[in-house]
Amino acid sequence: MTMKQAALDRIRVLNKNGTNRLLIHIAGKKFGHFAILIHEGRKTGKIYRIPIITEPVENGFTIALTYGRKVDWGANVLTKGGCSLLWKNKEYRLNNPEFVDKEMGLRAFPAILRTGLKTMGIQYFIRLSRIA
Repeated sequence: MTMKQAALDRIRVLNKNGTNRLLIHIAGKKFGHFAILIHEGRKTGKIYRIPIITEPVENGFTIALTYGRKVDWGANVLTKGGCSLLWKNKEYRLNNPEFVDKEMGLRAFPAILRTGLKTMGIQYFIRLSRIA
């Protein structure tokens, strides 16, 4: 494991046990770029709700993978083929998850957020389609 990955893992654990518990109360509301991703565990079948950074795109959403490609929720969404997303007080059912390249992922976000994502070193994004 690289030092960078070890640092990301420490931040991920801190956020999972602290920051996310606060963000879950403000994510998905009418403001900001945080949404609540609702997904089913691939092994347990348990329903999870986590705050994520996302932006709507034509017929779907692009989600920034702030901890890289190897996150449990990402594996769950890919295995199950979809999830739900609470965005601006409305729930969307999503399917067809696919990784998109960094440039395409960044283009989905407004300039100010794109700059922040670049500064954070975000490299990976998932695109999901909206189910009508």
